[in-house]
Amino acid sequence: MASSSNAPVAACGRPGPGEALEQVSVGVYAVDDAGRIVWANARALELLARSADETVGQDAHDLLHRDSRGRPLTRDTCARTRELLSQRAQTDRAWFPRGDGTLLAVRWFSLPYEPNDQGMSALIAFHPTAHPEEDTARPAAHSARALSERERLALLADTTAQLINNLDVRESLRRVVELILPRFADWAVIDLITEANEVTRSLVVRAGAGALEEHEELQGPMPPVPETSTMPLSKALRGAASTVTGPETYEGPPDSGIAVEQRRLFKATGIQTAAIAPVRGPREVLGALTLGRTSRDEAFTTGDLGLLEDIARRIGIALENARHYQRQRQVAETMQRYLLPQLPDLAGVEMATRYLSAPDASHVGGDWYDAFTLPCGDTALVIGDVVGHDLEAAAGMAQLRNMLRAFAWSQDQPPHRIVETLDEAMGHITDVRMATLILARLTAEAAGRWTLRWASAGHPPPLLVDHEGVTRYLEEGNGILLGTASARPRVDAHVDLPPGSTLVFYTDGLIETRRQPLDAGLERLRRHAASLARRPLDSFADQLLERSRPTDNDDDVALLTVRIPRATT
Repeated sequence: MASSSNAPVAACGRPGPGEALEQVSVGVYAVDDAGRIVWANARALELLARSADETVGQDAHDLLHRDSRGRPLTRDTCARTRELLSQRAQTDRAWFPRGDGTLLAVRWFSLPYEPNDQGMSALIAFHPTAHPEEDTARPAAHSARALSERERLALLADTTAQLINNLDVRESLRRVVELILPRFADWAVIDLITEANEVTRSLVVRAGAGALEEHEELQGPMPPVPETSTMPLSKALRGAASTVTGPETYEGPPDSGIAVEQRRLFKATGIQTAAIAPVRGPREVLGALTLGRTSRDEAFTTGDLGLLEDIARRIGIALENARHYQRQRQVAETMQRYLLPQLPDLAGVEMATRYLSAPDASHVGGDWYDAFTLPCGDTALVIGDVVGHDLEAAAGMAQLRNMLRAFAWSQDQPPHRIVETLDEAMGHITDVRMATLILARLTAEAAGRWTLRWASAGHPPPLLVDHEGVTRYLEEGNGILLGTASARPRVDAHVDLPPGSTLVFYTDGLIETRRQPLDAGLERLRRHAASLARRPLDSFADQLLERSRPTDNDDDVALLTVRIPRATT
């Protein structure tokens, strides 16, 4: 039968020193050899206005030791504290910061305790004390930068708004810094951990006279995160703790390359008091946010640290979303580049293609063009668009493209028959729900003539531009889009191509806009194509894309242009 115990258990899972210490009227906490708090009784948590989760696991020096104005004590001062511990002595008056931002005047003393295998090396008891003329708990030294509750909530709301509305990581971080400086701090430093697990000091900004100053000389790569360092930035980059600190913390021998860089930062910036918090995403630590003030009389409080943690948490979520966005975009664009073909080499015929990714990764996906030589010597030309805007649409586009190539190569059939076969097969052997496309067949006839035969499945019509700038949309041969299970017959259309003319195949991202009807987009494309008729084909394609695409369009664009040879005399 399993035995049970009533011994108190710390939040970190280690047993407490004994039930008796839960009954005493003074606060008691235990520390390990590294100075971390491993247990605290209920009275200690009550006096400190902190939960066990906020207390256990923290460095006792960083969490508790302050001077009478709330400023962190130097490590040299805490060496005296360790000496008193070893002598079982009682201190004079000391100050502990409480979770509500006030300072608690205390006297503390060590209790007899033998180190054990549970990691406890010392017990410290403390009790409130006050001079008759002042309260035991009093506000930390007043700072002109102290924010009201309303100001804190407004800052968090503005931070969220800036991060939500911008997927450019650097721009988002700079906007957040603009909200913080100079109202809340003189300096802001953002260290980020890359996906390769390397640390980069991404942003160091100072509040100058009327403007923010970015200090690029302090930015750049950083040493790796040490696994055991107890220094504030190292702990933040491991996600272990937030800390109020100062330059005195880094005055001793450095325990890592990170500590060396921090000493350099404090010296270069003149920061006298700093608050450091981890930047956490939903799944991992992404960096650290440091705010610094250059006056010792404006020490950060534990309340300020809570606000910094809230800001850093929002930055972490935004950073992880931005990284996911970039990964998705890279995958989609890599897939598109891999699938977009090498163009065939036709005697006298020029071809130019362009593909423009959507600004939003979630809109990258289903547009494609294709051109390949058929066994009979004709050239197949394809433009298509799978319904949907995501990686699934890109994968569906790949399936459809490869099927169409196989059918067109293996079956010597007119375009509308190939499209019918593709439509029948699509629902059975692909994941594509709907798609539009044009399949055309370019043929070199006798005496240097060129003809085009095509069938359209709900796709915007090709544009034919002759050498003189006369334009015509090829609206014949149109049928319903793929995937509707319609039994309506499809038909081909045929046109003789004038010498020197240009064919333009495109997807709807080139003409659609939320502000105007589709006819306006078609007219805009027609006018620009006419004005560019005599341009070299590469210039024609570049300028047509730049001039015709609506500024508010968030879709990707595929463009295939074909220039027919001029007549020879």
